[in-house]
Amino acid sequence: MATHPQTKDVPLAVWPVAQTSSQHQRRGRYLPASTAHPGKMVPALARRIVETYSLPGQLVCDPMCGIGTTLVEGADLGRRCIGVELESRWAELAEANLDHVVPAERRALAEVRVGDARRLSELLADVAGTVGLVATSPPYACEVGTLDKPAWRAGRSLCDHSTLNYSASKANLGHARDEAYLAQMAEVYQACHGVLRPGGLLVTVTKNLRRRGRCFDLAAATVELARDAGFSYVQHVVALLCAIRDSELVARPSFWQLTQTRKARARGLPAHLVAHEDVLVFARKGGADG
Repeated sequence: MATHPQTKDVPLAVWPVAQTSSQHQRRGRYLPASTAHPGKMVPALARRIVETYSLPGQLVCDPMCGIGTTLVEGADLGRRCIGVELESRWAELAEANLDHVVPAERRALAEVRVGDARRLSELLADVAGTVGLVATSPPYACEVGTLDKPAWRAGRSLCDHSTLNYSASKANLGHARDEAYLAQMAEVYQACHGVLRPGGLLVTVTKNLRRRGRCFDLAAATVELARDAGFSYVQHVVALLCAIRDSELVARPSFWQLTQTRKARARGLPAHLVAHEDVLVFARKGGADG
């Protein structure tokens, strides 16, 4: 496998994980309250990451677990899962989703711990060095929140401010931008390195977005941060957020994405609907892949 993206080709794969919408994938499976979280991973994507990069019985960790998608799909696949979440309200919802979705005989496989991902080594001190897979979708260094279209139509704010950037607390990484974001995410990836076993894998789900008229190449920034933390870059997966219909891609934009893209194009910016996320796979050096 490749260990340096500038000297060797990194294997590339394409995963169609949105043949049905993420809302449809959660409906009737996850609790309805899950819709309040502004940054949920597509369930089919979380499941495929766990299936592909871990084995039954291995320990999987999500250091920013949100509503618990990685944990739910991982425990359902027979993996032992530990999630870490800074906000207690989301941690409680993640536990509730586990209770709701995971069969009783597998419920003990998963747990949620409240805390900061930058302190992962402390929060996971009892299992440090034994984690086989860290899988997470970190904040994207952009404003995010849950939309309230009825309020918007009534002349109020489009975004539910209780969900803006995941929390009102500035301690939440969702508020970090630019150099502050990179510095804090560097701490997260260093902490991930500390809990993984030699040869263990870090899998991040990122998305390049446009801020202030310019594209922020979050995928490239994440590769650099992970390499600086001691990881080898071993694979890149394009996770399609659109459906494939008759050999064509059919976008599934949110109301917010559609509105913002139309406004940007009206201003002459080369904006487009985002049709994929970047799944970046790294190996902790010291094992077969290091």
